[in-house]
Amino acid sequence: MKLTALAGGVGGAKLVDGLAALLPPEAFCVIVNTGDDFEHLSLKISPDLDTVCYTLAGMANPETGWGIKNETWQVYKTIAQLGGPDWFRLGDTDLATHIMRTALLCEGEPLSAITQNFCQEWGVSHRVFPMSDHPVRTMVHTNEGKVLGFQEYFVQHACEPVVSRFEFKGADEAKPVDDALRRLNESDLVVFAPSNPWVSIDPILAVPGYRESLRGKPVIAISPLIEGRALKGPAAKMYRELGIRPSASAIAEHYHDLLTGFVFDERDRGELEKIERWRIIPLLTDIFMEDKQDRIRLAREVLSFGQTILSRSH
Repeated sequence: MKLTALAGGVGGAKLVDGLAALLPPEAFCVIVNTGDDFEHLSLKISPDLDTVCYTLAGMANPETGWGIKNETWQVYKTIAQLGGPDWFRLGDTDLATHIMRTALLCEGEPLSAITQNFCQEWGVSHRVFPMSDHPVRTMVHTNEGKVLGFQEYFVQHACEPVVSRFEFKGADEAKPVDDALRRLNESDLVVFAPSNPWVSIDPILAVPGYRESLRGKPVIAISPLIEGRALKGPAAKMYRELGIRPSASAIAEHYHDLLTGFVFDERDRGELEKIERWRIIPLLTDIFMEDKQDRIRLAREVLSFGQTILSRSH
């Protein structure tokens, strides 16, 4: 079975890590949201891409899920002392990634090639693709009429502004990475990782070509919510502010025109009837991933569920 995952953020990276532990590189790849990318201190920052790569490399900070373990902060502290912006934390080791990425992009290297080279250096054998080599930027529209870049909203303003809608600037002109689209087309199964639907998965689907390639293909999504609460990040808050009760069924409804199967937590069993109305095949289980063993356990359940779905379609 060949599988492609769409992912962004810490929760997505955890499931991707579990799947990579079970599937060989030729059978599994991941397409990562780059709508969160931005420039900071003239450096090209790719937060979701780095989180997935660092996690697969075993480099990620286990306490935060983002950044690098055993990090130091001398450059960041010095920048702050000199009056520079201190709202976005860049560790010393992490900084090297951004410096090299920026230099290579300025030399004309595409982001996908840079990411592949970094992964090879970090010992990551599975392919990690940015959703596009063209810039796409997630813009958060607030109820006060302001438009914020995602990192401004997420980090600088700590998700406090009330959101009214999201815009994926540049998505219409962007193109998928050729190898990513090819691997997606060749996949037997596609998994939407437990990432924020609004700002992690939707930006990928906004790039022309991805959504179209999913038509008629088995797709499984894993809920990022348990009992209406996000395991990490502002997904539940976003749903409430957009006038939707945050729940497992709200996640399923968000994707329902694409989904074949949906994995959600046993504690949300009360949502089962709503989900089945859309003729989505459900899997109730424990979706909480506390450690590496949990990641592999959930990944194994997702793969088994996928095999069941594939056998039904044949």
